[in-house]
Amino acid sequence: MRVVTWTLESRTPPTAPPRPVPDGVRLDHPTAVDPEYARFLYGYVGGPWRWTDRLGWTREQWEDELAVPGTSFWIPTADGVPLGYVQLQPLVQEDGTHVEIRYFGLAAPGLGRGLGGPLLEHAITNAWAIPGTVRVWVHTCSLDGPAARPNYEARGLALCRTETTDEDVPDAPLGAWVSTGGPAEPASVSRPTS
Repeated sequence: MRVVTWTLESRTPPTAPPRPVPDGVRLDHPTAVDPEYARFLYGYVGGPWRWTDRLGWTREQWEDELAVPGTSFWIPTADGVPLGYVQLQPLVQEDGTHVEIRYFGLAAPGLGRGLGGPLLEHAITNAWAIPGTVRVWVHTCSLDGPAARPNYEARGLALCRTETTDEDVPDAPLGAWVSTGGPAEPASVSRPTS
């Protein structure tokens, strides 16, 4: 499938504080996220949008990803249920720290709550709060939700690169159930006969 990937960036911090998340939503910032939970969030949020590149990762690959210094998560919840997540990952370079919004998205229960804009504003503000930050950036692509790129641009991230590639992706999204490890087909169940 032909996939267009856009890289967007900001070289200056926002001038206004982020809006609060909607009523009834809490924004959690866990101090440690284990590979199982990171993989769950990835599948839960990305299943409806064809996020598949990390579904085959080993636990060690997830551990390596999470061990990058400064990697952090912001997870909006309501009634104890995650509504989406943001993963920030800083990389120190010669000119300063470049913080990638590694993953950003809402799960089905988070859609339609007015959460996407405020959550992204919090992500960008927290990225700029990392000492030495000179750039905040993100990739999004034509496999993501239709609101993804406009949301980034509305929050001050500007297009800096476009790339078109042919990718091996499923014809249709796998969905959150399969992407979080659920079987695609129901298992046959033997029932005792009497």
